[in-house]
Amino acid sequence: MKIAFLDPADASTDALVVAVGAENALSPAAEAADKATGGAISRAIAASRFTGKPRQFLDLLAPNGLSIGRLVLAGLGKPAEANAKAWQDWAGAAYSHLASSGAASVTLQVETMGGPLPESDAAANAAFGVGLACYRFDRYRTTEKPDQKPSVTEATIMVAGAKAAEEAHTPLAEIAAGVTLARNLVCEPANVLYPETLAEHCATLSAQGVDVEIMDEARLEAIGMRTLLAVGMGSARDSRVVVMRWMGGPDDQAPVALVGKGVTFDTGGISIKPAGGMEDMKWDMGGSAAVIGAMRAISGRKAKANVIGIVGLVENMPSDRAQRPGDVVTSLSGQTVEVINTDAEGRLVLCDLLTYVQQTYKPKAIVDLATLTGAIIVGLGHHNGGLFANDDALADGLTSAGKSVGEHLWRMPLGEEYDKALKSHIADMKNVGGRDGGSITAAQFLKRFVEDGTPWAHLDIAGMAWSSEAKPTVPKGGTGYGVRLLDQLVADQFEG
Repeated sequence: MKIAFLDPADASTDALVVAVGAENALSPAAEAADKATGGAISRAIAASRFTGKPRQFLDLLAPNGLSIGRLVLAGLGKPAEANAKAWQDWAGAAYSHLASSGAASVTLQVETMGGPLPESDAAANAAFGVGLACYRFDRYRTTEKPDQKPSVTEATIMVAGAKAAEEAHTPLAEIAAGVTLARNLVCEPANVLYPETLAEHCATLSAQGVDVEIMDEARLEAIGMRTLLAVGMGSARDSRVVVMRWMGGPDDQAPVALVGKGVTFDTGGISIKPAGGMEDMKWDMGGSAAVIGAMRAISGRKAKANVIGIVGLVENMPSDRAQRPGDVVTSLSGQTVEVINTDAEGRLVLCDLLTYVQQTYKPKAIVDLATLTGAIIVGLGHHNGGLFANDDALADGLTSAGKSVGEHLWRMPLGEEYDKALKSHIADMKNVGGRDGGSITAAQFLKRFVEDGTPWAHLDIAGMAWSSEAKPTVPKGGTGYGVRLLDQLVADQFEG
C-alpha cells in the first residue's frame, strides 16, 4: 500500500473520506462538500440512520458538484475524545470499508475539530491505521480473481501541515513494519516456518542494527537448556534459541528482556491433541513473533533503550525419540521437572530462557509472552491477554501501554495456594497443576525461575495471537498482538 501526505487541495482521487463527529457534527471539509453539492450531505444524513458514531459510514456516489467518484462520511465519535487510537481506528475502518469498493485511490481528510491532538499527529496516526488495516497474507493464493482482491492501492492523507505529519509518521511506520513481520510469521504454515527458518527470519534484523545470535542444539546442550531441548526431542527439526540485542541506551544501563515462546507447531507430543483444530497450532509461536516484531519496531525507530529479545524455537512432535509423560528433566537453573503432560511444553521452553537471560544479562525487568494455555481463553476469551506479575509497577506499565495501543491486558492472581498444585513426589515440581486455575499454575511454574528482586511479567496471549474477527486495524488471521504493546512499554518505561 502506497501512503502519502498532502496539504489541503482539490482531491484527485476515486474516493474522498471526511470526518463527521458524534451527532452529525460536520468537519470543515464535510461542510464545504455539503455546500458544493447543494446540501446533498445534509439530505443524505437526514434520510439515514447515520449519526457520526465510530465505524459508521455513509457513501454518496458521484456527488454532483464534486469531481470525485465517491464521497464517504466516516464517523469519528466525539472529537474531544479523539486520541491517537481513535484516529487509527477511524482511518483503518475507512480503508476496510473501501478496500473492495472498486476505488483504486483514496484520500482521507484529517481535521481534528478541536480534538486533543495536533492535526499533524492525528494525520500520522490515520496513516498508521491504514498501514495496519491493509495487511493481507496472500502469498499462497494462486487462483484468486482480480475482483476478489482489494481494489485500493493508494491512500493519501490530506492535512494542514503535511510535512510535519509525514515526520510524525516515520516512527509509526517502523512499528507497523514490526507488526507486519509478526503477522507474517504467525500466518506461515509449519512446513515453511520451523525452528531453523524462523531463526533465519530473526537474522534479517541485523540489517536494522540488531545484534543477532543463533544457538544450535549443540550449544544449547553445552549451556544446559535441557527442558527446552526435551520439548523438541520428538521432532526431525532441530531446536534453536535466538538472542537479539538492541543496545540503543547508555552503556551502563541494564537492559529490559523480552522473552518469547516459539513452538512452531504443537501436536501436544505424546500427550497428543485432538485432530479437530490442530491446524491452528502453527500459531503456537505467537509469543516469539511478538518479540521478533517488537525488536523490529524498537530498532527501526532507533529507541534509546537497551533491549534483549530472546526466543526459544522448537517443534513439539510425537515419535520414538519424544519425551514421555513421567520423564524428569533438569532445567538450566538446576531445578528438576516431572513432565506429567507433554502438551504443557511452552513453560519448559520459557523456564530455560528465563534462567539464561537473567544469568547472562542481569536485566532490570523481564516480560515473557506465550500462547501458553487454553485456560486463559476460557477465562478471558479473545478480548484480553492474561497478565501475571510479581511487580506492581511493571504490571501497571504494561496495562497502561496495552490500553493506549488497543492491546488490552487483564491482571490475574498469583499466590502460594496455587503453587502447591505443582508439587511432585519425585522431582522439584510437576509441569502441570491440574485443570483448575490452569493459566495461573502455569504462571506459578514460570515464577519459580525468576530470581528474587527481578521485576517480571508473564503475558498469556493464547486468545490474542490469532483472530477470526476483523477489527479496524487488525484484519482476520495473525494479529501481531504484543508488538505495539511491548514497543509502547519500552517507550514509556525504559527509554530516556
